[in-house]
Amino acid sequence: MLRYLIGGESHGPALTGIIEGFPANVGIDINEINRDLARRQHGHGRGGRMKIETDKVRFLSGLRGGKTLGSPITFLIENKDYENWSDYMDPCQVDRETKKVTAPRPGHADLAGSIKYNFDDIRNVLERSSARETATRVAIGGIIRQFLKNFGITAACHVIHIGGISSNARVPSADDLKKAELSPVRVADSAAEKQIIELIDRTREDGDSLGGVFEIVITGVPVGLGSYVQWDRKLDARLAYALQSIQGIKGVAFGRGFDCACQKGSEVQDEIYYSQEKGYYRRTNNAGGIEGGMSNGQTIVIRCAMKPIPTLYKPLQTVDIRTKQPCTATVERSDICAVPAAAVVGEAVALTVIGEELLRKLGGDSMEEVRLRWKQWQSR
Repeated sequence: MLRYLIGGESHGPALTGIIEGFPANVGIDINEINRDLARRQHGHGRGGRMKIETDKVRFLSGLRGGKTLGSPITFLIENKDYENWSDYMDPCQVDRETKKVTAPRPGHADLAGSIKYNFDDIRNVLERSSARETATRVAIGGIIRQFLKNFGITAACHVIHIGGISSNARVPSADDLKKAELSPVRVADSAAEKQIIELIDRTREDGDSLGGVFEIVITGVPVGLGSYVQWDRKLDARLAYALQSIQGIKGVAFGRGFDCACQKGSEVQDEIYYSQEKGYYRRTNNAGGIEGGMSNGQTIVIRCAMKPIPTLYKPLQTVDIRTKQPCTATVERSDICAVPAAAVVGEAVALTVIGEELLRKLGGDSMEEVRLRWKQWQSR
């Protein structure tokens, strides 16, 4: 069983991760992981923090000479901004008053978290609830991506719309996905890209924020990951659970998603065909590659809706948790729009679930053993 834990605060010394159950003898290129971390940091609309951090992964255990050992993989990503925050975020001794936060932001974990954990300082909440922690999830996804490519499983992502401005590349080709990768807002449609950049700039001037929708496309997934036999084994359920845990995500849909509710069954179901050359195949993919909680061999297509970031430079009304008097919400350094970055996080998170399910299906302590079981499965 593959599992992982992540830790760290936004302005603490470092972010950390532990992966257990990963097979031995998997080649890992640290440069590919750092490339994914850089992808997460890019995007028009990001805040000043991205000018400080240049995320790099540092392995502490579980690798030797670029290959996994089968033992727990531990790593850290240093927070370079910590040197500016060490007086307030040192794990053992801090100035608790200077950076104290008592005005919760609407839409953030601030108020509920401070009540749940009995804090009089919201900084204890916002440091961990911050989306900064997603860097660790991108690193984990980067490790699992390199495992999955041995089986021809790959993933990409692109933005569908931001702030109501939509891309025309609604069913993206491979060229569209490559074009989106080069776009500062991860959009394959150059006309929409220009409009979105202008909208982000205007929104920044207004002190506001923007949300949007991104899509993850995973190819090469074989038939039969997940299961129908128990509710918590269904692949779409596990993917939705993982993706919904990304900060700001308010909706997850597969294939045609909510559009299916407006169509007849004959317009939605993907008819099945067979030929000697192709085997079983479909001419449509309205299900998004998952039927009955299992992968059906088609491309897995997932869309995620992200709400606007709750930190606003023209803050909303709130109540001070100390005085219980009306005030304006805390303003922390923040992004204007993080949808392009969230798409990269979503891609990594989805790949992690696929990796978990592949290992659940195949098992094996070493890469050689997993490959042997893969060949047996594919021949069947």
